[in-house]
Amino acid sequence: MELRQLRYLVRTIELGSISQAALDLGIAQSAVSQQIQRLEGELSTRLLQRTATGVIPTDAGLAFLSHAQLALRHVEGAAMAARQSRLSGQVSVGLAPTTAGVLGLPLITAMRSQYPDIRIHLVEGLSGHLGQMLNSRELDLAVLFDFDQARRWSIQPLVEERLFFVCAADAVAGALPTRLADLGDTPLVLPTHRHGLRRVIDAAFKALDLRPTVIAEVDSLTVLMDMVARGMAASLQPWAALARQPQSGAALRWAEIVDAGTVRRNLLCSLSEDELSPAALATRALLARVVRRLVEDGGWRGVTTSHLESRSVDLGSALGSAGVGSDS
Repeated sequence: MELRQLRYLVRTIELGSISQAALDLGIAQSAVSQQIQRLEGELSTRLLQRTATGVIPTDAGLAFLSHAQLALRHVEGAAMAARQSRLSGQVSVGLAPTTAGVLGLPLITAMRSQYPDIRIHLVEGLSGHLGQMLNSRELDLAVLFDFDQARRWSIQPLVEERLFFVCAADAVAGALPTRLADLGDTPLVLPTHRHGLRRVIDAAFKALDLRPTVIAEVDSLTVLMDMVARGMAASLQPWAALARQPQSGAALRWAEIVDAGTVRRNLLCSLSEDELSPAALATRALLARVVRRLVEDGGWRGVTTSHLESRSVDLGSALGSAGVGSDS
């Protein structure tokens, strides 16, 4: 028994004519007749009786009619309730400092607009720490830079961030270097070796058989960028690191590094599908849309949309206790 059969029968009885019901429903008369015949066959009884002026319900048809009308009202009520209901609850989202600087406020703004009854708990922290929180179910989802800690995550590639040489506005005369080999003895301030970004940088230098001149290692993005702005050292950072720098256009200069391997992947990692609430699923989908809009509108520069396939990861709990990197 199908809902359309109930609709066709009810409308036919209400109008007293199969042809009028077909016209009202916007379908062929033969389709109405066929579905009513199938319904009668399933019930093994006649529901309609033909007359000279149209059709009238049989006793069985009248008995069936009230129940069919009630069923259709319930279906319409359920559909309306689904359309009008609002997702609610709390969703915990983890972002690294660089990512939060460019994505945090647009995400919260979009959530307040589209899902006002979902309360976002935004956690800013190093990528490795966020991964640990995801494994311990303290977060529903997070944007991370690797999944070495994954126990059972759903992973969706978001963007690939290219690295930039960043320095104070008056630190370098002339054109800025765009290749690692052009840096020479330029003093650099970088994150510590436990950071994923530092691993990307070290691997890129190693591939070229070069060694950077690192004068300081700083885990705080704020302090690191203050050092750069004061001309104490240059750095290699994704463009997102500039998002929180006031008047960065006047205080800083930057140029994209073109060497192969100077790219950081951003991955949208979440608990497995069966562990996420409807609110968390909606937040995850909206976060991905906000990222795409930022990239398309130029709000997140120096990135390309990742073409890697989404995947689910179940690497076992042993990886959860392995030493992994984090990122700023």
